[in-house]
Amino acid sequence: MRAILCNAFKGIEALGFAEVDEPRPSANEVLVDVHAASVSYMDYLMSCGGYQMRPELPYVPGTDAAGVVLACGDQVTRFKPGDRVSCGNWFGAFAERMVAKESSVAMLPANVDFTVGSTVMHTYLTAWYALIERARLQAGETVLVTGAAGGVGLACVEIAHLMGARVIAVVGGAAKAALVRAHGAAEVIDHSCEDVRERVKALAGGKGLDICVDNVGGALFATLARFMGWNGRLLPIGFTSGEIPSLAMNLPLLKNYSVVGVFVGAWMERYPEEAARASEKIMAWVGEGRLRPQVDRVLPLQKAGEAMGLVANRSAMGRIVLQVRQDP
Repeated sequence: MRAILCNAFKGIEALGFAEVDEPRPSANEVLVDVHAASVSYMDYLMSCGGYQMRPELPYVPGTDAAGVVLACGDQVTRFKPGDRVSCGNWFGAFAERMVAKESSVAMLPANVDFTVGSTVMHTYLTAWYALIERARLQAGETVLVTGAAGGVGLACVEIAHLMGARVIAVVGGAAKAALVRAHGAAEVIDHSCEDVRERVKALAGGKGLDICVDNVGGALFATLARFMGWNGRLLPIGFTSGEIPSLAMNLPLLKNYSVVGVFVGAWMERYPEEAARASEKIMAWVGEGRLRPQVDRVLPLQKAGEAMGLVANRSAMGRIVLQVRQDP
């Protein structure tokens, strides 16, 4: 089968288009004929060797895809050949076929195409885990999201808004500001032309932030850590700035706020049944139009390197999708 192959942990320059052996599903896995795969910052980071795990080289990158089930392991009960699904794995999506654990597969609603379906699993499950499982978001709370126009950031904006929160989105650029407003942000801070510190101070007021979801890290994290409210929850998700920040621990002590880690992949591994139920709920919301995944652009599979570059440079709004097969 055709696939994108990463031959060394050197990022985009180590990617090639190649023929590789087709994967085979184990007892608890599903084999999917991939129609579309979306590109995440995690995909780029893993190809550079900077992610928490390193696959054995060479490997096929890609966490998220959508397509049609071809075969199921003998322990799989929720799916059968012919089902239209969205699926995820640590890697393997940038290929004509991939395998995924049954708990990391969700049925696609009839009105959701493969392009949109490929963008759902990683982004919205991360947002769900961060806001609902970890932060225990309550209606009426103020939630700030950094990197809000990216895939995970935009999913956090949507789910927070859907749960009744007041959402403050931090973005870089007017086009991104318009996008996050359209997806539920009540307030927007454009760090390309505004002083983030002063704007957060004005918007959070004396109460401070109830929840801060940080996808960026670096100096921005350090700034926001000073504006958390009493009993707030500060959630580091990613470090697209390239800098892993440190925190002066007197800040959470004085405000009695919590720093809550969000590693959705580990949660899915440890609690697969909970993750599967969350996936089903998220897919239902997508089918009902309550969540609206944003596709930035669609590129052919061969241009995976170009797509990764756009994600790494923070040029994408929502998800970039690789077209593997044409939808019928």
